[in-house]
Formats: sequence, C-alpha cells, structure tokens
Amino acid sequence: MMTVLTNLSDLRAWLTVKRRRTSWHDWQWQVRNSLEADDLSRLGLISAAAARAARRFPARVTPYYFDLADPVDPNDPILRQCLPDAAELRNGAGQADPFSEARHTPVPGVVQRFPDRVLVHASAFCATNCRHCTRRHMLGRQPIVLPGMRLARVVAFVRASPRVREVILSGGDPLLLSDAALLRLVRAFAALPQLDAIRIGTRVPVVLPMRVTPALARALGQIGRVWVNTQFNHVCEITPEAAAACRRLVEAGVPVSNQSVLLRGVNDSVEALTVLCAGLQRIRVRPYYVFVCDPVTGTGHFRTSRSFARTLARGVATRLGGLAVPRFVVDLPGAPGKVDV
Repeated sequence: MMTVLTNLSDLRAWLTVKRRRTSWHDWQWQVRNSLEADDLSRLGLISAAAARAARRFPARVTPYYFDLADPVDPNDPILRQCLPDAAELRNGAGQADPFSEARHTPVPGVVQRFPDRVLVHASAFCATNCRHCTRRHMLGRQPIVLPGMRLARVVAFVRASPRVREVILSGGDPLLLSDAALLRLVRAFAALPQLDAIRIGTRVPVVLPMRVTPALARALGQIGRVWVNTQFNHVCEITPEAAAACRRLVEAGVPVSNQSVLLRGVNDSVEALTVLCAGLQRIRVRPYYVFVCDPVTGTGHFRTSRSFARTLARGVATRLGGLAVPRFVVDLPGAPGKVDV
C-alpha cells in the first residue's frame, strides 16, 4: 500500500512516473501498490462517511485501473465502480447473501445452486474491489480451494456428481493466484472426462490486464476446455492493454465472453451499452450477459428496475447486429437459471 502520497497532485505525479517505468507493467507490482481506503482518504477522494463504508466493505484499486479515471469528475464511470460511497451504508432491500450460497455449499469452498455446474472459490481477493460486488461480504473470509486436501475433496465431489458438466473458478479472482497454483487447479478439473468446460470468472483483463501474460494464456489454451468470462462495464475500460490481454487468450484458443452489470450512473443508457458491446465485438470478446445488479447489501444506489432493463434491451437490439447483442438477465433466488428481463 502506498504511504507517501499526500494529495491529488502527488498522485498524478506518482502515476506519471510509474507509467514510464518497467514496474508499471509488472502485475505483482500493481497488486502491491494498490490504493486502499487510507490512501483514498488521504488524497481527498472519499468523504468520512465513504471511509466508514470502506471499513465495512474494504476498498482496493490497482494503479492501472485508477489511472483510467478522471479523479475530479464525480460521475466518472471508473470512480463510480471502485470508490467507496456513503450510499453503501444505506442497506435498503439488499441482503448479504441474496442467493443463499452458504446453504448451497456441499463441501468447503464450493457453491452448487444448479445441478449441472459448481462454483469453486479459488481466491479470497480481487485486484480491484468493485463496489457492486455480489460477494463483497465474503472477500477475504470465505474458505478457498487450493491444491491440497481441500482440492482433492472437491475433485472427488465433482467426480461423484455425474450431472455436473461445468466447473466455474471464481472467488475473489482466480487470476490473482500464481501461474503454478492456477494451472494445478485447472488441470485437476480438466482431468475429469465428465466436464465439458472449466470456466474462469475474472475481472483481471479489465483492472489488471498485464496479469494475462503470453505464457499463462498459452498454458490455459493448451489445457483445453477452458473458457474465460470477464466483466467490462463501460467502453472506457476497453484500453489497448485490456484488448491485448483478451487477444492473448483468444489467440491461445481460450474463448472470452463478457458479463456486464447494469449500473446506475455507469452504463444505464442505450448509448453507453451500444458503444460497449460494439467495442467488445471489435476485440473479439463476446457480449454474453447484461445482469440487473444483484440485491446485495449496500448496492441499492446502483440498481435499476427490470422494466428499465427491458427498455434498454430493446434499444440495444435495434442498434446492433446479433453477434454483439447480449442477453439482459436477472439472477433470481431459486430459479433454475438466469431469467431474461
């Protein structure tokens, strides 16, 4: 964590210097130098009430991702997603665990809400803590599955569940693991012939694209059956670095899809979503889903209605060809799958 910055001009100068140095492109350096709540408070970027929200839901943002923002624009779409907000302290109708994942945990570190797939918590941390995160109450706390006895137990559970055809590595963000740890996880599941896909859910291509090294992309491609789902929410996130990260995966044989979250004040217009989906198609990332924001504690200021989402879906469909049009969906407790708005 940075400890020497005292104001916004310091931050701008620091970012300028670091962009010129090799360390800027080192993903581990980016993680080590992430801005956290104390840094954001000292720079005057969050209020005292927002700092209290950060104590409840920890804040973290990589220098790379923060550098995409305009720090003096309160409506900047990057800042909306990564800066704590006093509105998070107003619970509204949200729940800490709206989908009762704790009740759908057959073995530690695993969630199974649907019979044909399981979610595996492979990491407890993210490179950037999104303020709309569904699992914001669990980050740093949930049991995770790493190579060892817990992984062996999970593999045995999947093997004994013949209806399971897909494993989703999530967290936290699995790509914060070392190459060796991540590849051991993926290979352990790839060895199960019943599985059609090992899906990696990650926001790394958006907030930490230098993590997707050529070596990692090649290794994932060689394993086969690996898919990546990422989350671009605004066109300003589609930078040359992010496009390069996605290109490495695609050209290594790893399909990349995008699952956006519909966020008030970030992408809640036909124009914003149209430009985003067209940009994703341009970099060969499939626009897959646009989710109505989940009813999680402290995210009420981001949520829109399903009827509004339907209006946006109709508008986007009239502006783009089929390959660039995502499904607009809502995740509902107890539903057998994602439900179209």
